[in-house]
Amino acid sequence: MVVVPLKPLDGAGTHVSIEPASLELTILMPCLNEAETIEICVRKAKAWLDKSGLTGEVLVADNGSRDGSQGMAEALGARVVAVPEKGYGAALMGGIRAARGKYVIMGDADDSYDFSALDAFVERLQDGAELVMGNRFKGGIEKGAMPPLHYWLGNPVLSFLGRLLFNIPVGDFHCGLRGFNRDSILALGLKSPGMEFASEMVVKASLAKLTMDEVPTTLRPDGRSRPPHLKTWRDGWRHLKFLMLHSPKWVFIYPGLALLAIGLVGSIMLAPGAVSITPTVEIDIHSLVVACFSVMIGVQLVMFGALARRYSMIEGVLPTPSNFRSILLGMELEPILRVAGVILALGLIGVITAVMRWVGTGFGPIVYNDVMRMLVISLTAVAVAVQIAAAGFLASMLNIRR
Repeated sequence: MVVVPLKPLDGAGTHVSIEPASLELTILMPCLNEAETIEICVRKAKAWLDKSGLTGEVLVADNGSRDGSQGMAEALGARVVAVPEKGYGAALMGGIRAARGKYVIMGDADDSYDFSALDAFVERLQDGAELVMGNRFKGGIEKGAMPPLHYWLGNPVLSFLGRLLFNIPVGDFHCGLRGFNRDSILALGLKSPGMEFASEMVVKASLAKLTMDEVPTTLRPDGRSRPPHLKTWRDGWRHLKFLMLHSPKWVFIYPGLALLAIGLVGSIMLAPGAVSITPTVEIDIHSLVVACFSVMIGVQLVMFGALARRYSMIEGVLPTPSNFRSILLGMELEPILRVAGVILALGLIGVITAVMRWVGTGFGPIVYNDVMRMLVISLTAVAVAVQIAAAGFLASMLNIRR
């Protein structure tokens, strides 16, 4: 067994040293205590390699097994590398960096995927695809192979969100059997150590505009007697969180623009006075307050989205969108403060006018259709101005480099 050395990177974690590619294909299996199934997986993979005529290897990325899985794999001719950093993603990244193949096909070592049927993956890779995903829903899921909650909710919902948020043409976002061009995947700089690694690979491949394809894949019940490493709610949340953190436009900007539009329409309608919806239904200043809150929340969300996108571009987390590059990277403090200053001035003028009208009544009861209406709108403008100015300062702070 080879212990793969780790090298620190900018204090942000550890990375496994990269082997030069010298073979056509590596069949990679992450492993943690898979003594019950590792042998059959290695046998199938090696038999398929011998039949394919490709120069290749079976590589087991061991994540600290204590049941002898390493020795079993080595006895059957697999190369074993030890990856000390814990986690499904960490094991896979260790294996990818240690792989010697131009192409890598990865799959779980629990005998749930068929390593004797990899021809379609290799064909797509040789045709130019950089990432080939298996699709279990097209290939067939045997009874008992996937928990009902995963089948009906987890995988469909997360796959739908992946297609929606990132426009990814993949039907099964979390299939564990997938093939890829090793250099293309290494260039993505994948970092997730846990199960969310599966989402990170697909999302970052899409953002980097890698060529993707998918092939039908069968899934059958695994051969283990112990529970799986996957934890439904914990790992499901990790996948969902990853998708959301890498899509600021859907988390912040689109909801913010919707709230801003609704609030502005409502404020403009109600600024002159009450509006009759039906002969018996009338909306007035209370609805104006709601509309103004919608404006403030909308502005805040849009600012958060712009800041998140700017930060992700500066740090290289997300690629720069060509249509908004000049806006996001050109957000200078002075123009932002000028816009905020104009809105603030208008708001203060409205506040002063409303207060003077109240003074003119001898500090009597506040007239809702006059003083309060103007005060609500004016204070909203003041709040929006403060939000914009604060966002401008924060955007400038993001440019301060160590």
